[in-house]
Amino acid sequence: MISSTNLTDLLRSIAAAMQSPVIIILLLLIAVAVVMIGTIIAELFTERLHMKANLPALLGALQRKESTFEEIISGSGLLKRQKAALMTVASQKELTPLKRESLAADLLFEERNHYDTRVKITDLIMRLGPMFGLLGTLIPLGPGIIALGRGDTFTLSTSLLTAFDTTIAGLLAAAAATVVSAIRKKWYLKYMTMLESVMESLLEAINGAEWSL
Repeated sequence: MISSTNLTDLLRSIAAAMQSPVIIILLLLIAVAVVMIGTIIAELFTERLHMKANLPALLGALQRKESTFEEIISGSGLLKRQKAALMTVASQKELTPLKRESLAADLLFEERNHYDTRVKITDLIMRLGPMFGLLGTLIPLGPGIIALGRGDTFTLSTSLLTAFDTTIAGLLAAAAATVVSAIRKKWYLKYMTMLESVMESLLEAINGAEWSL
């Protein structure tokens, strides 16, 4: 029969075996967080600063049909992904209004999913960082407490140092991911709101042009 001592020893062995994997995961989370910071900086200079769209003017140009829809979209100042989605809808002149609306809905869903996927990465780091940081804090405390009882201050100090380091690592990863997620959610909400507004205006303009023929 398995005694409680054996079960306790088993739990202690499992906890001790988890220390290295937890530290590795924390290092990976920090590395991914650093990469995410780099990607958002790159995104700022490659996309965000290049977005020069004037939404009221763009909607007005579509409504007045100042030129072809493709020309209006091309010179709109929107992002490349937004232009590609709008161009796809504008080029499908043979579709019925209902099928064109379905196509537009699919394209909007793909764009939303694209942005959600980017945000989910940093959201995951934001949640996992403190969790693994806490694990890295608690795991070394067991041997540290045992060392304290034996008067081994060196082992105790090493365990406490590991506990503090893992806590800091988890919080740093989570903090970086939180900032990146907050910025991206703000950006992407604006992108999607603008795209949905232009897409709706484009559909109305195309349908109106077909009815006038």
